Amino acid sequence: MKKILFILTTLSFTVGFSQNITVNETFTPQQLVEKLVTSGCVTLGNFSASGGNFGTGELSYGYFNANGSAFPFQEGILLSTGKLNSAIGPNSNFSDDGNGSSWTGDTDLNTALGLSNTFNATVLEFDFTPNANNISFDYIFSSEQYLLNPSPNQCNFTDGFAFLLKEASATSYQNLAIIPGTSTPVKVNTVRGNGTICPPANEAYFDAFNTGSYPTSFDGQTKILTAQSVVTPGTLYHIKLVIADEGNGRFDSGIFLRAGSFISEKDLGIDRLIATGNPLCNGDNLILNATQTGATFYQWYQNGNPILGENNPTYNVTSAGTYAVEIDINATCTLTGEIKIEYAPNLIIADNSFEVCDTDNDGIAAFDLATIKTQIFSNLPANFTVALFDSTTATTPLPSSYTNTDDFQQIIYARITNIQNCYGNIPIILNVNTFPEIFANETIGICNNTPTDISAPSGFLSYSWNTNPVQTSQTISVSNAGTYIVTITNANNCTKTKTFTVVNSEVATITNVEVNDFEEQLTATISVTGNGNYEYSLDGITFQSSPVFNLSDSGEYTIYVNDKNNCGIVFETFYALSYPKFFTPNGDNYNDTWQIKNLDKKGLENSKINIFDRFGKLIKQITADGIGWNGTYNGNQLASTDYWFVLELTNGKTVKGHFSLKR
Repeated sequence: MKKILFILTTLSFTVGFSQNITVNETFTPQQLVEKLVTSGCVTLGNFSASGGNFGTGELSYGYFNANGSAFPFQEGILLSTGKLNSAIGPNSNFSDDGNGSSWTGDTDLNTALGLSNTFNATVLEFDFTPNANNISFDYIFSSEQYLLNPSPNQCNFTDGFAFLLKEASATSYQNLAIIPGTSTPVKVNTVRGNGTICPPANEAYFDAFNTGSYPTSFDGQTKILTAQSVVTPGTLYHIKLVIADEGNGRFDSGIFLRAGSFISEKDLGIDRLIATGNPLCNGDNLILNATQTGATFYQWYQNGNPILGENNPTYNVTSAGTYAVEIDINATCTLTGEIKIEYAPNLIIADNSFEVCDTDNDGIAAFDLATIKTQIFSNLPANFTVALFDSTTATTPLPSSYTNTDDFQQIIYARITNIQNCYGNIPIILNVNTFPEIFANETIGICNNTPTDISAPSGFLSYSWNTNPVQTSQTISVSNAGTYIVTITNANNCTKTKTFTVVNSEVATITNVEVNDFEEQLTATISVTGNGNYEYSLDGITFQSSPVFNLSDSGEYTIYVNDKNNCGIVFETFYALSYPKFFTPNGDNYNDTWQIKNLDKKGLENSKINIFDRFGKLIKQITADGIGWNGTYNGNQLASTDYWFVLELTNGKTVKGHFSLKR
């Protein structure tokens, strides 16, 4: 059934009201109720009212009229915790009539609000029998306790009121004066605006703190609120409208009830709205049933316009709109009912397949489901809620960051969770793509900033270099050292990067060849300068990265130094010095003399060589530029044995060793 507990109407009050409300105490309780209830669809009876205990005989309840002022109700009923006349504006007077003239509170109000200390209760009550299944009426709560700058103590003081409804035969009441969507009673401390020392509460339902020119004497009030309840047609009800001070009789309050606002309505059911999650689904229809006992005529309306020929108790809704019905029961009773119908829109699937790239090629990757949810539908209304689930029966939505559990591809399901029954499970495909190729980074040299090409691997979808501007070709030309990164995209739209480190390079300059002459293992170490990446060779064919070579023998060598970046090659000849380990003076013209060769090649041609026998006897002294020793002493051939030598180099170094004479 349609239950609208409160209807909120925004009001704007301006300063400088030219008129104030007027009041009238002469109305009887029945006359007051008949001002409130004008519909012939409600049968009234059992009227009563009670209120103030004033020595002047004044009343705390009666009729009011806006009197041309800006008060939002043109006329109606006022129930106050002070004198009726004290409610008249402007708001330059302080209504505090309950102080010193207190009268009793109300036990039913205490029970409804959970109070025990009410005073100065004003009550209007009556019986009624509705012809329809819904009643409502409009009211404003005003109070002197809406002080703009109260003391902290005042924040806890609040007058109470209630609209108490029950079936006449029942013993307990239902309070209709509650904050919309809650069970909280409307009071000063439950509906209050911001800007005072007291904390605000439910500000949406508070109207204003009043200026001195306001047409009533109260310091503030709520916006227009509507009390409503479902009732049973033909059943006798009792309603009790009551207001009272709480705690003490200070600071009066009042309830203004709009004349003619107590109406009886036909309930057509709850509104079917997208906002409440229960619209009709596309293609659905809804039978509205307004059947009413005693009805003599029906008229259906759509969006305020009569629907021609629709005069039956039921109507079949097939399109969105606001539908209303008028039901004539007798000459004095015309019931109305209204319902709003919306249809859930057809959702257009923009994309149901989503891809991510796997970094380790295992088919498992993380998906951003929060983003995916925004991309599934092209026409998703702003208030629709999309959730994703791992099965058609799952009830727990997947998290925003989700890692697939099925390798390479998984199906999950999208649902609209805030709309009932209009949309099912929509399959969403999660694909995990790979990029299996592996790219090694490279270092490339350029010779003195000479342009050279660098190329990414071929056969891929696209390329993007970190140059300025960005280049998208597979190959680019570079002339400056730096780091060049290419992002490569494959057919699966996955990417990998390859880094080229480009360095400047040049031909080497050989600065020294250091040879450790006369050692058991001859070595040569080459020193170079230059901004390049160099490799070394003794034959110009086979190169090594080390500048150190082991030499097989003494003699002449050529060292080659090549720039790996193809800037060029340089070479230099050097000599390694050693002494023969033996000689064979047999006259075959081969190895017939003993001599240390190539000393002249290193500027050591003036060096002296002394040869000794095993007893230390000087046998021969030779020079570096001579033919050497032939194995004789004083013309006589010496025996085959070992001999010793001392080489005195002109650079100051002395080399000693021994060799064999063999015949």
